[in-house]
Amino acid sequence: MQNNPDTTLITPDAPVAATTHGGRAKCLQRLVRLDLPVPRTVALSFDAVHQIAEGQLPDIDAILGEFNPTSLLCVRPSSEDPDWGGPGAVLNIGMNDARYVDLCDTLGPTAAAALYLRFVQTYAVHVARLDPDVFDDVVEEGPQGLSEMLHAYETETDEVFPQEPGEQLGAVLRTMARAWEGTSARLLRQAKGAPADAGLGLVVQEMIPGLGLGESGSGVLQLANSTTGLPQITGRYLSQSQGRDALGAGAPSLYLGCDPRGPSLEEKAPGAFDDLKTHAALMREKLREEMQVEFVIENGSVHILDGVRVQRSSRAAVRIAVRLAQDGIIPEQEAVMRVDPHTLNELLHRQVDPEAERDVLTTGIAASPGAATGKIVFTSAEAQASAARSEPCILIRRETSPEDIRGMHAAVAVLTEKGGITSHAAVIGRGMGLPCIVGASGLRFQTKKKALMAPDGRIFKTGDVLTIDGTSGQVLVGEPAMLEAALDDSFQTLMGWADKERDIGIRANADTPADAQTARNFDAQGIGLCRTEHMFFEPGRLTVMREMIFAETSSGRAAALERLLPMQRDDFTQLFRIMQGKPVCIRLFDPPLHEFLPATRTGQRELAEALDLQVSDVTRRVEAMSEYNPMLGLRGVRLGVTVPEIYDMQARAIFEATLEASKHGAAVVPEVMIPLVSAKREVELVKARIDTVAAAVASEMGTDFDYRLGVMMETPRACLRADEISPNTAFLSFGTNDLTQMTYGLSRDDAGRFMSAYVQQGVFTEDPFHVLDTEGVGELLKLGAERGRAAQPDVTLSICGEHGGNPESIAFCRDAGFDYVSCSPFRVPVARLAAAQLAIAHKLGGDP
Repeated sequence: MQNNPDTTLITPDAPVAATTHGGRAKCLQRLVRLDLPVPRTVALSFDAVHQIAEGQLPDIDAILGEFNPTSLLCVRPSSEDPDWGGPGAVLNIGMNDARYVDLCDTLGPTAAAALYLRFVQTYAVHVARLDPDVFDDVVEEGPQGLSEMLHAYETETDEVFPQEPGEQLGAVLRTMARAWEGTSARLLRQAKGAPADAGLGLVVQEMIPGLGLGESGSGVLQLANSTTGLPQITGRYLSQSQGRDALGAGAPSLYLGCDPRGPSLEEKAPGAFDDLKTHAALMREKLREEMQVEFVIENGSVHILDGVRVQRSSRAAVRIAVRLAQDGIIPEQEAVMRVDPHTLNELLHRQVDPEAERDVLTTGIAASPGAATGKIVFTSAEAQASAARSEPCILIRRETSPEDIRGMHAAVAVLTEKGGITSHAAVIGRGMGLPCIVGASGLRFQTKKKALMAPDGRIFKTGDVLTIDGTSGQVLVGEPAMLEAALDDSFQTLMGWADKERDIGIRANADTPADAQTARNFDAQGIGLCRTEHMFFEPGRLTVMREMIFAETSSGRAAALERLLPMQRDDFTQLFRIMQGKPVCIRLFDPPLHEFLPATRTGQRELAEALDLQVSDVTRRVEAMSEYNPMLGLRGVRLGVTVPEIYDMQARAIFEATLEASKHGAAVVPEVMIPLVSAKREVELVKARIDTVAAAVASEMGTDFDYRLGVMMETPRACLRADEISPNTAFLSFGTNDLTQMTYGLSRDDAGRFMSAYVQQGVFTEDPFHVLDTEGVGELLKLGAERGRAAQPDVTLSICGEHGGNPESIAFCRDAGFDYVSCSPFRVPVARLAAAQLAIAHKLGGDP
């Protein structure tokens, strides 16, 4: 058997690899190489197990020949990735009447009967496929229970329990192999990310009883806390037990180290406890990982059955990686590579405790991570009233609009019936770090009655307490236990190492001073997108904005906007000062004007009163401004061309704020961005007016300043004609939210209704509003980048849509030669880490 790689004794130089024999077999070989007390083990390869499933058993006698004839054996699964699972282990193979008699002499009748009884029951249910109910009448333990169990087996199968170890082992191997290749098992592991043809290895290992004389038992031990990542000896140990019995619910296990709450292994067997700590520390150092040690103690002597990577929370993953690097076990680059960027979201926000009980009402689209608990409210006004009373509230809306901004700021979380991953609620929620679930169509939103009806018939009204888990998309009843955000020293250290490696810039999308401060706290390299329209929805500004919309002449519009000028100037001054000389890219006004007008009769009456107009005049104006498809209508640069007074005011506010912020500190060089461009002439018209405003401000203030003008590339035509557009600009920033909408002809707000079905049926591999479509939208990005750079080599390229914080999208942008990506403030750390991993992988010549 030594020369057969498919069935090999695990020795230091045996031909064993994770890709051929599985992770457990390879780990056991590493433990053998460390000269740890590992029981004798034979590894069966993926090919061998596949042959077993097809009915071709290996040389069973040769396998048994590797073990002492009196030894009992166990068979454990060994898949390539432990997360892919596998059939359960079978213990005590080889147990029969003769071995039972022998063990009665050495271990005592009770322990010997327990070993035999356990094997008979496992074999009967998993190998002979008997119904577990067959043994319901077996209530006795010890020798009497064993006798009843064997009798029940014989009665049900019309044959005595198999006595030959070879027959037992062959049957167990065949059962486990066929279980792995069954349809249910295949679908289950595919759901965990395994390929359909993933292989399974098996290991046949000598059993250490864990029962009998002296201190005997089994357990697991690790040197780091799975939740916090802090150094801490944790695990469980159960005297007189086998396998992972200590982890069973209700098991009367011992503490490992001395503990005032009860007896411990350290007190009962101090020598074994010290050996375990030594072995675990050696495994950590040599295997370069925090490991959970599965062990058995036999009469005070320790045996190591297995070592698996410690399960860990996101915060523990960061701390463990950093500690391993700080201890010199792994290099800093490897520590950066070991943390999944997606999991950082869990560190940046409060989360529902994984151990907490969950009463789940429904599951929607997890649009903005984090969790929050509050009383539900159904209007922005109620949310603001709750905030004034210091009562946490959750804003419930069918879908949010820009008018809900104040309510969203007042709430601790948002829940909507409609919308997708890039809907208004989702985008603003992520920007604010506000937990948000959208597309919760499983609930009935009865907004007039101010009630929610759950699928199970429960009704929740204003003031009832719910919890929004924006990480999982679950709407929970009540107030489960929470874990706080964890931006500790380990997080900061890891991000510092990441920044040393990455080679693409990371900016933040920030609309308010609070957003800018968050971006600054997360070490964004500037603001890549400031959406100025959100500033106009403040109460004192909204009325003035509506006056401008109702003005009949250019001078009337300019007069109204003159009142908004100082407000905008103060906003921009704050942004510039917070960013302390870092670049700030301000997008000029983008949305259609109808968004600032009330849609309800009540709102129109209030507006008529505020503007001293007839209600009919207001209604006619609202109707006159309505569009069949406003997101493809009079918005963005089209407003700048047809209603130029808005951009004139904003440009003046930007330039006056530039000079004001530059008085104290580094000179500010603002970036002014024109949205929704499709043609060269649009840029020329707007650029001419902005240049005129800049010259006027410089003349009035007696001070020159620099600024950069660019465009937001969000129409397919802009990408195709980038060679004409780029000579008039300093930068091209691709707005992938709208560009994806226009490329697909698909509303991002409505896509959530059917997107999951599309992904499930393979129409799209991913939601294109969540993960950048590199084939379709990506082709336009490449064309725009290539043609823009060909006409103007120094033009700066970036993306500023929600894709900017997605690791897969960053990889595309980096390969396409983009200078930076911009994303929501709370996604900046995710983007920084993902960019670093891409750079490291490139240096190493592989994938992250």
